[in-house]
Amino acid sequence: MAKQTFTTGQVLLASQLTSLQQTAMNGGAASAKTASYTLVAADAGTAISMTSTSATTITVNTGLFSDGDTILIQNLGSGTCTITAGTATVNTAGSLILPQYDAGILKFVSASSAVFYDFIQVGATSPLTTKGDLYGFSTSDARIPIGANNTVLTADSNETLGLKWAAPAGSNLTVSELSSGNFTSAATLTFSSLSSYDTLILFLENVQFATQGSTVLARINNDTDANYNSFGGYFGDTSAAVLQTNQTSIGLSNALNVAYNENTRYMIKFYNCKAAGFTDYIVHAFTRSNGNSNTHTFQGQFRKAAAVSSLVITTGGGTNFSTGSSYVLMGG
Repeated sequence: MAKQTFTTGQVLLASQLTSLQQTAMNGGAASAKTASYTLVAADAGTAISMTSTSATTITVNTGLFSDGDTILIQNLGSGTCTITAGTATVNTAGSLILPQYDAGILKFVSASSAVFYDFIQVGATSPLTTKGDLYGFSTSDARIPIGANNTVLTADSNETLGLKWAAPAGSNLTVSELSSGNFTSAATLTFSSLSSYDTLILFLENVQFATQGSTVLARINNDTDANYNSFGGYFGDTSAAVLQTNQTSIGLSNALNVAYNENTRYMIKFYNCKAAGFTDYIVHAFTRSNGNSNTHTFQGQFRKAAAVSSLVITTGGGTNFSTGSSYVLMGG
């Protein structure tokens, strides 16, 4: 029943009293709407039911209602229904968007201002679409899509919703294969486009040379200046600690005295590659020939403030590697 004005001595019918009771309890028959609608003064004290499969609005204007007037609004349609401020002000702690089967009460606090009490305070249908999605917020609820496997949720004020999925930092390193294959008959092996990796691990298997007396050298960014300092020991024919400073490359096999037909294996780890600072490295080398074994382990530092963008492995003597040896580069 719409808002009524009664006079002294007026006799109310039973149907009027029933309607008033239903209105006071936010009940009674609702005025059905199937399209967007603008409230009128006669809607005070009534219920409005939207039944549309498309998105609709209910517009609120000023000068039609008084302080204390209420209107129950429910949405039975599959399309969302939005309570829209026309010339009036409409505030809410919930949402002005009603999904199907949501409802709320519009209560006026003056002729030009109302508060909408959203019953379930969720608003439109969920923005989540995929397994693992999360709710985020900027100025309204929004979807944070699930990230790639092995990534973690990270705070980032530059993101619209303040969060992003990113690779874990520190010890939770995820390492993946970047390149693998066999040596060709060439004097160098080059790995490029490495600037996005903090750690690099290079495996060289069964390294052999076309001519005897060649060595294996490594260079960062193909830098040939005196920027490499190394310290370590080797074991086999002899045992000693070796300090090499201001070198123009990393001498992987200098201490092994490698013959051209010996099968040599290397594992080289590079750290702090992505930062524009010094890069640390550790080299493990192993050679087995004619029943004798030699091992060589040393650590060092590339003392030039630059991120690692490429690695170059070379014979150092202008001769070629033999074909058939293999390599794997990992990065993380």
